[in-house]
Amino acid sequence: MIHSPLRQTSRRLVITALAGTAILASLPVLAHHGWSWAEGDQMELKGTIKTISMAPPHPMLMVTAADGKEWQVDLGNPNQTARSGFTGDTAKPGEAITALGNRHLDKTKAHMKAVRIVIAGKNYDMYPERIRTN
Repeated sequence: MIHSPLRQTSRRLVITALAGTAILASLPVLAHHGWSWAEGDQMELKGTIKTISMAPPHPMLMVTAADGKEWQVDLGNPNQTARSGFTGDTAKPGEAITALGNRHLDKTKAHMKAVRIVIAGKNYDMYPERIRTN
């Protein structure tokens, strides 16, 4: 088989275009999983677990606060969450929880990224290096 310079150039262009597309497609995922969407200050949320999801890309809890508002509490990625000691069997809906974390910048969203959750007096630290307690 004879390889022409034009064919090699076309092949390189296709490979470069595919690589560029893959990088661009991953940007929304990286933005979502970073911290840029969350406030710098941390808050504490106390409530009751409504549901637990351990599905990728990150486990999350739906928590009903004392005022009845339902919050989405994102945990760490699956590996971080497992390292914290929290699994799908650690807690059950109806149990009390305290979540320490960073609230969404958009105050209309009841959404936070937890750095620590506390269930039955036990700490599960998703992001120990980010925990700021007063």
